[in-house]
This record gives sequence, structure tokens and C-alpha cells, in this order.
Amino acid sequence: MIMGRLATRSAVTILACALVAATPWTVDADPIADFVSPAQDPSLAAATPLGEPWFDPPPGYESSAPGTVLDTRDVTVGPLVTPTRSTQILFRTSDSHDRPVAATTTVVVPTAPWTGPGTRPVVAYNMAIDSLGNTCAPSWTLPRGIAPEIAAVQLFLAKNYAVVVTDHQGPRQAYAAGRMAGHAVLDALRAMVNLPGLGLPHESPIAITGYSGGAIASGWAAQLAPDYAPDVNLVGTAFGGAPVDYRILLGSMNGNNGASTLFLSATMGVAREYPEMFQLMNANGLRLAQIAKDMCIYLLAPPGLVAPIPVQALSDVPNVDRTPIAERIIADNRMGGDLAPSAPVFIYQGQQEFWIPRQGAETLYDEWCANGANVRLEEYVGEHLVVAISGLPGSHAWIDDRLAGKPAPEGCSSFGR
Repeated sequence: MIMGRLATRSAVTILACALVAATPWTVDADPIADFVSPAQDPSLAAATPLGEPWFDPPPGYESSAPGTVLDTRDVTVGPLVTPTRSTQILFRTSDSHDRPVAATTTVVVPTAPWTGPGTRPVVAYNMAIDSLGNTCAPSWTLPRGIAPEIAAVQLFLAKNYAVVVTDHQGPRQAYAAGRMAGHAVLDALRAMVNLPGLGLPHESPIAITGYSGGAIASGWAAQLAPDYAPDVNLVGTAFGGAPVDYRILLGSMNGNNGASTLFLSATMGVAREYPEMFQLMNANGLRLAQIAKDMCIYLLAPPGLVAPIPVQALSDVPNVDRTPIAERIIADNRMGGDLAPSAPVFIYQGQQEFWIPRQGAETLYDEWCANGANVRLEEYVGEHLVVAISGLPGSHAWIDDRLAGKPAPEGCSSFGR
């Protein structure tokens, strides 16, 4: 057992050293001092600002209502087949503790007029950002043509829907913080309505969707909407592969080859909304938090294949995931419980999921249904990456029906469970 702990600590140190070499440090940083003697200072692990004044909210914005438009700018999003016009909105929202913050969304509208009944439908598409750096957010990647899920956006634009892509991790890039994500998505839709020039008025039907990391934002937006944003004209939410309960993921992703560093990154992201977590970190945990603070998923995920480090290795506190701090934060970011959507929901899930087990989706389905929600659960053969593709036809057809005004079947039903 002693040798095992030593091996884990060595793996953490080796991984940290490798990441140091790959990290673009700022001019005024002292990476050697931070690495040798890391401090329990959350600001050292904060994402580096982009240095673009446009993202800075104006003085006094905190007193404005959630969804208030703080600034706008035209951008070009691509590569796309459908001709569009795109607008970025800086808006006021609320973080995980209901404190005012500013976030950004990108609204992409086809230039062709809407010829269907009513006003143009809107899809709030939540990308799986799954990253810690500001250059990983959709507001930065979309105008540069490097957004990894641009094809999914194009699928909805081809139907002449408008698409809203929000930086749902918020201004701190709080990866996996559910309440922050849900607030950001809902307030982005309020901001959209508050810009008449977009041609997307309050009565426009809105569907929310996303997969995996994007399902965190989608599911939380759905269950927060009744109390937080009842004014948003939400007609339905469809999501898949949702990380519903981090207690489950502690058994499936934590220390697991291929998933461990993503789980560690999610831990760092949540800590940005709950800085008391830094009190639980040892020197290696603080080192990794500082080193990975600006990394995107393509740098964060691969190290898990060679260094499957459990989150417990980043703390010297025995049973750290069972401490009062950890228990409270895990509970606060668990989807379901006493919260439930008022608009219908479609959930899809892989039957052979090993990173994000079906248990989470099934428990969420049971809890939401017990609280009176209207939910359809479909489970398909395959694991996470397979169902990301195979689940699209069903979820898109369901979204099309809701946006067309076709009522969802009453009550709850499931397939493949």
C-alpha cells in the first residue's frame, strides 16, 4: 500500500512536470516558485484573462436584472454551409451562489427568412466545453473557425432555426459547475429576447440541447427554469450522456484510464465556484490547478491515458471526498433531487456506458417523474462516444416536434431501460 501511494504521488509529480513544459506562462508569472512552493490561493489557479476589454462588464452592471444586455458585437462564425449573421452578447447572469457575473453568448441566425408558422424557432445548443481556459470557450473558438462542435450547429441551421451557443461555464470557466451553467444558458436566452434586432422575440419557441459536458448545462437549465427564468419560452430540452451525479463519477471516472484527468479538470472547474475546495488540496493538487488553468480538452484529456491519477492523490485529507466540504459541493451540483423541469424533457443514454454510467440518467428520470415532470428516457446500445452519434436522430426528431408546436406525450415513458 505504501508503494502504491508513492507510485501515485510520483505519477502526479511527473504529470505536473510534463504539463509545466507545455504551459504558456504569462510574462509576469513565476512558474518555478509557484511549482516549488504552491500557495492555497484560488487566484493562482484562475484562467488567464483574454485581454479583450469587450469581455469586461461596465461598472454597476451588478445592479441590473439577469439577462440584461451589457454589450454586443457582430462576429463571423464558421465554417458553415448556411448563410448566417452572428452576434455576440455580453450579458448579466448569476453564478453558482446567485451572485452577479457577466457571461457571453453567440447568436447565429440564418439570413433566409423564416417561412414556417409563427416566429423563427431557437435552439440553445450547449457545447461540451470541458476545459479550463478562456480560449476554449465558444465565444473565442466560433469566430476563429475552430469550434469542435460546429457541425452540430450546422445541422440546426440547415432547418432554418436560430442557434444560441453560450459560454455556459461562466466567466471563471467553471467546468462542471451545474448551477453556473444553467443560469448562463437561461440568461443568454433572456438577453437574446432583449435584442429586438435579432428578430427572435419572446414568443419564439426555444429548445435546449447538449451532450456530455453540454448536457450538464442543458439539464440544469431545464430544472432551474421554472423558478429562475419562468419568462423563457422553453418548449423542451433534449440531452444525452449527462454527468448527473459526481458521486457516481468518483467510482467510474476517478483514477480510470482515459477519464481520470477529465475528472480532475472538472474538480478544478468546480473549485473555481467553490474556492473552499482549495483548502483540501495538497501541494501537488495546487500545482496541477495552476498548471492546467488555461488548458483545453485536447490537452487535458490525453494525460489520463498514461497517468490515471485519482482525485484523492491531490489531497492529504483522509477520505477527502467524504469531508463536509466535499459532501456539500457534490450535493449542490447533483442534478435532480427537489428540482424538476416544467417543460418536457428527452434524455438519451448508452446502455454500455462505463465513464458516465446509466445509473445517473435512470435516477434522474425517476426523480423528475416523481416530481411531476414530463420525461422520455431512451437507452441505446453503446458507450459514450457511440451514443453521441446514434442518439442524434431520436433527439433531433423530438426537438423538431416541440419547436413545431406538437405537444409531447403526457407523463413519463422509457425505452431500452
